[in-house]
Amino acid sequence: MSITIDDIHAAAARIQPLAQKTPVLHSRLFDEAAGMECYFKCENLQRGGAFKIRGAANFLMALTPEERNRGVVTFSSGNHAQAVAIAAAHLNVAATIVMPTDTPKAKMESTKAYHPRIILFDRMKENREEIARKIAAETNAVVLPSYDHPWVVAGQGTAALELVAEQPGLDAIFTPVGGGGLLAGTLIAAKAHDQRLRVFGVEPEMANDWDQSLKAGKRIGIPPPNTIADGLRTPIPGEITFPIVSALAEGIILVSEEEIKSAVRFLLTRLKILAEPSGAVPAAALLHKKVPSGIRSAGIIVSGGNVDFDVLAEICQAA
Repeated sequence: MSITIDDIHAAAARIQPLAQKTPVLHSRLFDEAAGMECYFKCENLQRGGAFKIRGAANFLMALTPEERNRGVVTFSSGNHAQAVAIAAAHLNVAATIVMPTDTPKAKMESTKAYHPRIILFDRMKENREEIARKIAAETNAVVLPSYDHPWVVAGQGTAALELVAEQPGLDAIFTPVGGGGLLAGTLIAAKAHDQRLRVFGVEPEMANDWDQSLKAGKRIGIPPPNTIADGLRTPIPGEITFPIVSALAEGIILVSEEEIKSAVRFLLTRLKILAEPSGAVPAAALLHKKVPSGIRSAGIIVSGGNVDFDVLAEICQAA
């Protein structure tokens, strides 16, 4: 594979000035509901409110001075956009970010606070990667993918590196899966720690491109999904991430919209963990007992906590 555990260790050292070591929390109430010991890697408490700062910082810090001077262009529905904006501002790198018009308000405003150039597009009619690559060709900027690059995958893998160091005896790890950067990085870190460690991706039923793709043995694209888990709306697995996940993941678990919402409520009201719907997806799988048997202890990566107040209010009122 093009990405190794050495790459993840190098990323961990490289990103120290920007990325925080997030806490791992445990809850007796969730354990009782899930029927096993569960440990939450709280990337919702990460700089920028999500794990994405890990990959963005690693990419930008790995660039040469000449490449940084050219600036970067990226595309994202929110968390990666904010992470790139933060890292670019820290390194004084010009950043252009292609964002969909339906980006959650909280993520849009947080990204704008770091003053990147923002280009809006209609996700139902336009292709964000094509827009970004056209801008890069016109400006000579470096394209910074949101998940499909070895530097990004290595950066995202540092979250699992921290998790297994703090909880070395886990039976399994569950992560959300959109483009696959977090899951691919987690797999490499987890399997280097212990080949027996079981790793699963979790995605919404309405955004099941990974489930379809792994069953078909090839990348399958779907129409832009309308799941509440906005961070998982990527319509096709990544070219780099797909073979890693295919080779190492035990499987993909699907959860419904209502199961995601109930997990957001449980995490907030019982554990006091504010997770955006995308970040609550793996917790939903355990809370609703959708995981395979034989797992006694699980690590859950809560990927982010950037959620609009009106969306959160709607989720809570629905109870």
